[in-house]
Amino acid sequence: MIIPKLHYISQGISPKAHLENIQKACSSGAELVQLRLKNVSEKKILKIANEAREITSHFQTRLIINDCYKIAKTVKADGVHLGKSDVCPTVAKKHLYTWQMIGGTANTLQDCELLLDKPIDYLSLGPFRDTHTKENLGPLLGLKGYAAITDILETPIPIIGVGGITTADVKDLLAVGVSGLAVSGAITQNFDAIKTFNQLLSASVTAEQRYTFE
Repeated sequence: MIIPKLHYISQGISPKAHLENIQKACSSGAELVQLRLKNVSEKKILKIANEAREITSHFQTRLIINDCYKIAKTVKADGVHLGKSDVCPTVAKKHLYTWQMIGGTANTLQDCELLLDKPIDYLSLGPFRDTHTKENLGPLLGLKGYAAITDILETPIPIIGVGGITTADVKDLLAVGVSGLAVSGAITQNFDAIKTFNQLLSASVTAEQRYTFE
């Protein structure tokens, strides 16, 4: 299973704003969108997830649902993203379709090693730096934190960096072994950033070709 290198994590002051931002992300070239609604009833999440599925299907963008694996199955999303306090990926796997992907959140080397024993398709490692998008953040990793983990961790499973990441961080994060990025704030503030992220992520760290951005 090929995991897109850029994940847009939905943001918005209301469920409707999340949908509007998902639409903007899709029309700006996002390959994968994660619907992340917090403090909203499951009934409301199901309604929004159905609408998000319609939007993403139109653009042929992949849709991941945060936490709610049963809703992910119901709306036939492309997968589910599970946080550290959510259901175990092994349990979720039994409920999902075989083609649905599972992502897991990690903050430490131990978290990573525990997750790699589970049926996950990508590992979301962070936070890179402080972010207002998420409460109860784990210790900030920074480049040194990522390098310390990726130096020891040998896995073919993609490691997706997350947490306050901007376009200026892409090259350094790729250099320490991160294979993709999950971004919320930097994209919500400027959906044109998706194009820049995609160009930077597809350019090899050692590539001779250099991109210039206006």
